[in-house]
Formats: sequence, structure tokens, C-alpha cells
Amino acid sequence: MTGVHQQIIGQGDKRVGHLTLDAPKTLNSLTRDMVELMTEALEAWRDDPSIAAIFIDGSGEKAFCAGGDVQALRNSCIENPGGPCDYAENFFAREYRMNYLLHTCPKPVVCWGHGVVMGGGLGILAGCSHRVVSERTRIGMPEVTIALFPDVGGSWFLNKMPGQVGRFLALTAAHINAADALFCGLGTIFLAHEQKQAVLDRLAETLWTDDATTNAELVDEALATPATTDLPAPQLEPALDTINALMAGNDLKEISNRLLDSRDEESWIGKACNGFAHGSKLAASWIFRQLNESAGRTLEQVFQSELILGTNIMRHPEFSEGVRALLVDKDRNPQWSYLQVADVPDDVLDGFFETPKEMPSLNLPA
Repeated sequence: MTGVHQQIIGQGDKRVGHLTLDAPKTLNSLTRDMVELMTEALEAWRDDPSIAAIFIDGSGEKAFCAGGDVQALRNSCIENPGGPCDYAENFFAREYRMNYLLHTCPKPVVCWGHGVVMGGGLGILAGCSHRVVSERTRIGMPEVTIALFPDVGGSWFLNKMPGQVGRFLALTAAHINAADALFCGLGTIFLAHEQKQAVLDRLAETLWTDDATTNAELVDEALATPATTDLPAPQLEPALDTINALMAGNDLKEISNRLLDSRDEESWIGKACNGFAHGSKLAASWIFRQLNESAGRTLEQVFQSELILGTNIMRHPEFSEGVRALLVDKDRNPQWSYLQVADVPDDVLDGFFETPKEMPSLNLPA
């Protein structure tokens, strides 16, 4: 089992490359081998004049991709406390290369973001030119709950969202639906999941050209069909003023106090604030700083800074403890290093942003 299936669809001298994440038992969670296979296919198809467009989806009905295999990352960290953590660190470096290929691909790339789309899955979705969301799309950035951060470009696309939505999603691990994804720019079109095969059939029948811009318009046409189901009720847009008020300013201590004061199991906002309350306060601190420092950076600069932060996180025990509590022992009782963001020492936080020794090269494609 490779975890990635690839095929070419269509007829004639120009066709469509179709990549399917094929590990449904783990909600198509990414392994290093899967990332390698995707990278090889994307590089080949980018340079192949017979491939006019690319389509990426996930196997099964539950998820496009639930993210990286964090238990494998944790095992790498435990085996090499303090690092270097070869598997984990190289996983991130290779994942960034794959995501950079998506962001910079000169050809139209469709991602069918049905079901669970989290972590590395969201990184893939965000890198594609055409981002389909469905009636069961459930997007989240739960990294604060396991002491990670919204990586593989989160520092890039979160900063482009309306108001303070990106900051809110990163700090609270709130889940959003298709309507919210369209509002904040993660989705570009809403279709029912049952329409996927019809879209694939139209793409297979399309008469492609030699011009990438024209081919992107042809993809638009293939996707331009009324959804056969209703769009879910929005959560983000009606709460935008509240979100902006909660996230106002650049003092994380004040923001933390507002979030903790707003915990309420009865509302979507309240549940999101509970996500922050139960998450790592050390992680909240590096998430907040990473987002602030990434504003205005190029995509390449963002990826480089994220790789530095991710490498340092892999070498610190907070991440392993977060994964243990949530996914291994499942006691949901992580023993975090600090109880409040005010307790995080400046020098400790600074250390996560310093280039570590023996870290893997980003090695982005030209």
C-alpha cells in the first residue's frame, strides 16, 4: 500500500493527471512516502506538455486528508530527544517542497476538499488554484491542541483572511464548514460530493489547449454547475465582529484573557474559546508570533521560517506530550509546560525562532 494512487484521465494529446490520497483507514493522513509520491507526480506533470490540468482528491467518504501522521512524527521525536529527529524533520522539509509545487504550479490544479480537511490536508487544499468544498467539508487547524502550529503555509494563507479570522482559527482550533471556507478564501467553489464523478467526466472530455490561462478557464467551466445540495449555514461571517474584538491588538496576554472569559459550551464561539483554553500556551505563543512575523513575507520566506519553527518544535517535548494526551493515551490531560501565556519566558520563545543546527534544507523547486 503506497497511500497514493495516480492515473491519467481523458483522451487525445492533452489530458488530466489525477492524484488520490488512498489511506482511508487513517483519514488519508500523510506519511513521508505519500509526500514523496505526490512530489514526484507533481514535478512530472508540471513539466509534461501532455498534462493540461491536475485533480487531487481523497479516498473514502470521510476525509480528504486529516493532516500528517503525527504519531509517526512523535515516534521520531521520542527516539531522538532534543534532535535531530530525522524522520520528523525531513517529513516537514519534503512536505514543504510538495506544497510549494502546488502554490507555484503553472497549470490549473483542482482539489476536491470533501470531509475532514486538516493540517497537511489543508496545506494541500490551500495550495491549489481551484478549491472545491462540499456539504460535509470540515476544516480545522487543531495544532494548538497538540503543541504544533498551522504549518505548510498556514502563516501565508491565514494572514490573508478577512479581519482577524486567521488569528482566531489558528489560536482556537475552531472547525469551519464550506460556507466559512468560501468566506475566508480557503474554498473557491461549493459542490455536492455526489457531483465529483460528473466533474471528472467533464474534465476528461475537455478539449485542452497549449495555454495555461485558457485551460484554467476550461476548469472553471467544468466546475460551473449548480450544487445539488444546500450550502451549510455560515459560522464565521456572522461572528466576524466578535472575532475581531476577541483578537484585537498585539498583546497575547490580553487576547488570552478575552478568550478564557468567553468560554461557553452553548455557542460555536464559546466552543472555539474552549479549544484555546485546553491547548498548549507555549504553542499559542509561537503561533501568535509566527503569524505576526510572517505578514508581508514572500511564500518562500514563509516556508523557510515555518521549517525552522517546525524543526525546533520537533526537538522539544511539548509536541510529544500533546500527541500523547490526544491520540496515544487519549486521556486528554496533557501536562503542558506553562499554564498561561504570561508564564512563557521570552528567551524560551525566542529559541523556537533561531535556526537550529543540522536542520534539513528546504530545497524548494526552481
